[in-house]
This record gives sequence, structure tokens and C-alpha cells, in this order.
Amino acid sequence: QVQLVESGGGLVQPGGSLRLSCVASGRIFIYAMGWYRQAPGKQRELVASITRGGSTKYADSVKGRFTVSRDNAKNTVYLQMNSLNAEDAAVYYCNAEDPYGSAYAWGQGTQVTVSS
Repeated sequence: QVQLVESGGGLVQPGGSLRLSCVASGRIFIYAMGWYRQAPGKQRELVASITRGGSTKYADSVKGRFTVSRDNAKNTVYLQMNSLNAEDAAVYYCNAEDPYGSAYAWGQGTQVTVSS
């Protein structure tokens, strides 16, 4: 089994930055790790993901502003978020995915609030 713990959320002003972290423990050979977010009344959506080899993909809404990275030695994935706006406010979750894109573990989520 894999356990995932996110951190780094908080309150930030529009235009500000945050860096989220997700540490994995347990069965830690993870093919891909993803960041998803869910705002109130909306479905959970993919923000970004990264494979063990470093291949990345992003939602169109965050391209150029967010960067996903991964430290395999530390079993940690990061999400650097810049130029945050109100539409980015949500609970952010990380997950572990198999090579077929199926998620088999989720973190508990970390809240990101964007407000002046």
C-alpha cells in the first residue's frame, strides 16, 4: 500500500505563489503521481502529473503558471504554483497512478485559498 501526505496549502493573495508537497510512504515504487483539485460544487480535475521518468502533463488552465516536479529519492512530488488567481482556490490532492492511468492511492488534501 501507498500512503500520501500533502502539505503546503494556505492563504495567498492573487498573483502570489505556493509550493505544495506530497510525500509517499509504503509501497513506494510509484509509476506516476498526479495533482488534482476540487473546488466547492465542482468535480475533481487534473492539475498536473509526472511519471517516474519525468514526463509531465498539465491542465490548460495552469500551463505556464504551475510546475510539477518529483524527487524519486525523497519519494516526493511538488507543485509550484505561481500567479495564483481566485479560480485556483480548491482542495488539492495528490495521487499515485499505475502505467494505465488508474489511481490507487490518494492523499487527504490540502486547502489552497486565494484571496486579498
